Amino acid sequence: MIIPHKCILQTSSTNASLIPTSSAIANIPTAAVSSISNQDYPTYTILGQSQYQACYPSSSFGVTGQTNSDAENTTLAAATYQTEKPSVMVPAAAAPRLSSDPSPSPSLTQTTPSKDADDQSRKNMTGKNRGKRKADASSSQDSELERVFLWDLDETIIIFHSLLTGSYAQKYGKDPTVVIGSGLTMEEMIFEVADTHLFFNDLEECDQVHVEDVASDDNGQDLSNYSFSTDGFSGSGGSGSHGSSVGVQGGVDWMRKLAFRYRKVREIYDKHKSNVGGLLSPQRKEALQRLRAEIEVLTDSWLGTALKSLLLIQSRKNCVNVLITTTQLVPALAKVLLYGLGEIFPIENIYSATKIGKESCFERIVSRFGKKVTYVVIGDGRDEEIAAKQHNMPFWRITNHGDLVSLHQALELDFL
Repeated sequence: MIIPHKCILQTSSTNASLIPTSSAIANIPTAAVSSISNQDYPTYTILGQSQYQACYPSSSFGVTGQTNSDAENTTLAAATYQTEKPSVMVPAAAAPRLSSDPSPSPSLTQTTPSKDADDQSRKNMTGKNRGKRKADASSSQDSELERVFLWDLDETIIIFHSLLTGSYAQKYGKDPTVVIGSGLTMEEMIFEVADTHLFFNDLEECDQVHVEDVASDDNGQDLSNYSFSTDGFSGSGGSGSHGSSVGVQGGVDWMRKLAFRYRKVREIYDKHKSNVGGLLSPQRKEALQRLRAEIEVLTDSWLGTALKSLLLIQSRKNCVNVLITTTQLVPALAKVLLYGLGEIFPIENIYSATKIGKESCFERIVSRFGKKVTYVVIGDGRDEEIAAKQHNMPFWRITNHGDLVSLHQALELDFL
């Protein structure tokens, strides 16, 4: 059952039909650039993805890349898992908006439905966070970086929004009752983790772009015996202030307690990034294993295919994966943990564009890693494509399994 006061976790994007890239990616041989097609942004040189698809048949793709630190991840490879239809009826409001196309072929060129209207409603958040912004954390290896891959989450690395709307079921000829039911069950788990362990009830109206954004208000107090439930903090309400002992919302005391919560969120994420099962009861852990295996079957190993590229990038000493999502930060962290991506994306490499948009997020990331680094944007949506263009970054569009396979092939051939 969905928690009614929560917004649906999704990204806002509308797909186009092009995959612009740049000669800045690598020294690509002339022969590799097979053709130049019509494009929205003529300033880009296009490296057609179709040249790789001939290497891969349109059948389902095996999962070879998996995170090996989370015990429950081993179930993702269980292709013989028998899904059970959950007792969830197809919501009338979730009618798919795509014409039916049962073929799972990588050559599909249909675009996913527009999610701009849904995203806009989530961006109307209360803006009461006036703490000083602390510079984003950076590792000692940042100076050695040559390439930063900026990833979208929903419909790029994982399939989530289109499960809830039923559009994935329609596009690939799946049972909509099973697909939507799986999406709703995962959404419930995301909010369960976010509310129970990551203070989302307190932080829903105090959303941040990055986990360190209010760190400058943290006085470093030992939180070992700190009681978050009785400190009087309240992040909800539209009045902007409270008469309780917590003081004025946005005041020094209030900001300090807000910073405490984000510090604790970071500690919990770091502790459980390779073992989200430690946050769950044995029954819920088992349910998560089944659900992830079921979604992997329903989506024809979409996550497993994306993991091949993520793990290849992670294996390079001079490259890094960064996540930018229009999901609010705390639910996004819960998503990443529940999908087993915590080892791929350290919490300092996760940004929420809910408040400021992806273009502003890109600006922050460029400020952090510098302009000498080559940035590659990977996503399914119009917002990240436009943001990539504004920053003169190559953009790789993901619309189907074939795009993920072609991405991995390009990475293997050192084109990216």
